[in-house]
Amino acid sequence: MGATLNVGKPKKGSTVAIFGLGSVGLAAAEGARIAGASRIIGIDLSNDRYEPAKPFGVTEFLNPKDYDKPIQEVIADITDGGVDCSIECTGNIKAMIQAFEACHDGWGVAVLVGVPHAEAVFATNPVNFLNERTLRGTFFGNYKPLSDLPGLVDLYLNKTLELDKFITDEVSFADINKAFDYMIKGEGLRTVIKVIDD
Repeated sequence: MGATLNVGKPKKGSTVAIFGLGSVGLAAAEGARIAGASRIIGIDLSNDRYEPAKPFGVTEFLNPKDYDKPIQEVIADITDGGVDCSIECTGNIKAMIQAFEACHDGWGVAVLVGVPHAEAVFATNPVNFLNERTLRGTFFGNYKPLSDLPGLVDLYLNKTLELDKFITDEVSFADINKAFDYMIKGEGLRTVIKVIDD
């Protein structure tokens, strides 16, 4: 969420692309929703990720495997030149380049959240920078815990930040291995482990 709100900083009515619709990508989409983005385009290799992404504000979905041209070109076509802001949440170097190149010339901002492997090389045409696209990175959404956590709590308490939709499962402590199974299989978003049963 912080990658969108604190780093990408889309304005109300912006078009935002989210690369990767796992829990990190959905948090980025939630940030775009809170910011008032009018279009939030989710990009993922799994079509099963679109429906669960809708409550987080995702309005459109693209699967790169469904197209014969690079996804950044598809995005440029459907957005009249590119998005205002893109958030990359996969750690895949190809997705990082696509997210940057999907930004609109002159003002588009791409934020890299995912962590690539150590040997990854980010390669793009230098003209993409000369055309005034901006590339930024972040860890932890540029939140400062001491000063920013109270504001996040306020967002949750006034129901602007909808955290409850991230919780897809609850298990007892005795069934903690189920929580790990959900995580390994990519099933669900976040699991609450109850130390004391109701």
